[in-house]
Amino acid sequence: MFKIQQFKIVSALRLAILLTSTLLLSAFSVSAQPITTGWLTHPDHPPAQVRFMLTGEVDEENNQARGLLEVKLDGEWKTYWRSPGEGGVSPVLDWSKSTNLSKVDWYWPTPAYYEQSGLMTLGYKHDVIFPMELTVDDITKPISFLGKLTLPTCTNICVLTEYDLELPPINLTDIKTNADAQHLYQQGFSNVPTVSDSITIVAAYFDKVSQQLHLKLRQDAGWNKPQFLIDGSEITDDYFSQPSIDINGNDVTATYKVTNWLGETDLVGKPISITVSDALFSHELKAVIDDKPFAQTASTSLLTMIGFALLGGLILNIMPCVLPVLGMKLNSMVASSQASKRSIRLQFFASAAGILTSFWLLAAGLLILKFTGSAIGWGIQFQSPIFIGFMVTITALFTANLFGVFEIQLPSRFSTSLANKGDDSTIGHFVQGMFATLLATPCSAPFLGTAVAFALGASTVEMLMIFNFLGLGMALPWLVFSLFPRLVSFMPKPGIWMNKVKLIFGLMMLITTLWLLSLLTPFIGGLSATILGLLLSIYLLYQIGKTQGKNTVIAIIAIIVFASSTALIVGSMTTKHWATPIEDNLAWQPLNEHAIDEYVKQGKTVFIDVTADWCITCKANKIGVILQDPVYSVLQQDNVITMKGDWTHPSDKITNYLKSHQRFGIPLNVVYGPNAPQGLSLPVLLRSEDIIQAIEYAGRTP
Repeated sequence: MFKIQQFKIVSALRLAILLTSTLLLSAFSVSAQPITTGWLTHPDHPPAQVRFMLTGEVDEENNQARGLLEVKLDGEWKTYWRSPGEGGVSPVLDWSKSTNLSKVDWYWPTPAYYEQSGLMTLGYKHDVIFPMELTVDDITKPISFLGKLTLPTCTNICVLTEYDLELPPINLTDIKTNADAQHLYQQGFSNVPTVSDSITIVAAYFDKVSQQLHLKLRQDAGWNKPQFLIDGSEITDDYFSQPSIDINGNDVTATYKVTNWLGETDLVGKPISITVSDALFSHELKAVIDDKPFAQTASTSLLTMIGFALLGGLILNIMPCVLPVLGMKLNSMVASSQASKRSIRLQFFASAAGILTSFWLLAAGLLILKFTGSAIGWGIQFQSPIFIGFMVTITALFTANLFGVFEIQLPSRFSTSLANKGDDSTIGHFVQGMFATLLATPCSAPFLGTAVAFALGASTVEMLMIFNFLGLGMALPWLVFSLFPRLVSFMPKPGIWMNKVKLIFGLMMLITTLWLLSLLTPFIGGLSATILGLLLSIYLLYQIGKTQGKNTVIAIIAIIVFASSTALIVGSMTTKHWATPIEDNLAWQPLNEHAIDEYVKQGKTVFIDVTADWCITCKANKIGVILQDPVYSVLQQDNVITMKGDWTHPSDKITNYLKSHQRFGIPLNVVYGPNAPQGLSLPVLLRSEDIIQAIEYAGRTP
């Protein structure tokens, strides 16, 4: 009997414990359930589902709670970021009918770029979670969530759908956390750009003339493949193209073309948000747009550019543009080897002064163009037929001067009188220096492009400093002879042989004159330029025959024929590199930045060549590298697209493209591809390996 009663007592206890556990578990389960609207769909748009939920996390001290909005989209449907791009509309969530809700902070994950029918948009596909922080007026009072979500979604068509997000009145102090909701919140927040002190905004400025926004950022860890997004409440009507990005050590520069449906825009003084994403991070920065170019924050930057300017100017002395004038100077050095030290010093100082004066005048002219909003760049004066005609006249006069012909009757008395001054006059040497600088401008030497790009984007004082040191670099050899006139004594003694050397230098100058005349072809026609060249050559040869005799004329013609034949024979016999026939059969397309993006999306590699008829360095790159194997064969491959930007004549499109790559002169060669959508800028003086390596790298699948 006792055992039976004992069994009943134990069974009752077990049942009580079981019931209590069940009730406790049920109560816990109910309290831990997420507070959510559940998945909502619209009968007219089944591909989209949305839900709103609270995580249960509450900050009573700040009257805040956490929530999230999750959107699921089928197939290729997408929705948009807060700044949707060209053809989209951002989602809107209206909480105005809620009670006891004062503010909702909506956090946006980093979006992706999408292209549709030529329009670039920013948004999300498949599943996206938007974390939110909800601030209430009084944490102790109930709150009712009554929201209306307007969700735009697009594929080939676009649909605007509304959803009612409603939760029953609740007291935030009574709710419990839910692990699944917390996980979703953290998952969404992991894709939201964070605030970081590791990135410094060096500059953010807007160029009103080119309608371009320039950003320069710096971080000690360097950069891999940074992506930039721009938005702000005051720039909602402005569209920012995909930027061109240039990485230089710890610095990265992004340049945007800005358009506005109302026409030209002005971003100066407006605040913006900059979303920066790289391999392992996504950060958001704030800036106010300035109208001043990049400031050089470190003195070493300016010192480095001064060094580049000196080296670039020095190298200009051996560029093909300057060789004819250098020959004239060598001739005068030999002739003056017996002169007094004072005379030698004065002659070379006059030439150096002419070089410096020319660079000062160039800087002044570029500053005037810059202040008036005109396009600026190294060598742009060769886009003017008037300037080219002036240079043809001057080189023809110097040719006549070298051949001893002084009676050429030309309209410009001033130019003729300068030529008639001879090699021994101070003015003549000064003009030689100025002339050398003018002839140097169609050349772009190593270090020169970097220094000029810095100068044209810097302040007025820094620009003048850079051009001053460019002039000093070019004048350096002349200044050395001015400081140490005894060096001239090491030159050969003057004699009859000088007439023959002078003849060679005169031929070099004649060839320069004919080359300059060929630059007039686009302006006056090929036939007219050819006739003018023949008439000029015949006239000069006739004058030479009158002053030097017919034997000299025969010698000149013989030298031209012999030099041309020798160059062809020796080149074909000694250098396989130059043996390939120079035939430009590449399918060049006009430079088109939108087409570049399209080709890259198709997996193509795009090779850009920005050139001009007057650019000597461009010609050397083309003949010596681009149209030679192995580069020529690589550029003919089916997956390689070649584009050419012609800067022979003024072109805003080409000028803006150069500026987007921080260049103000040519040549410029850039390679784009799936692995380098922002483009890889190549050195000024091309090498085969540079082009091939860039094409191989850009063409890889990222």
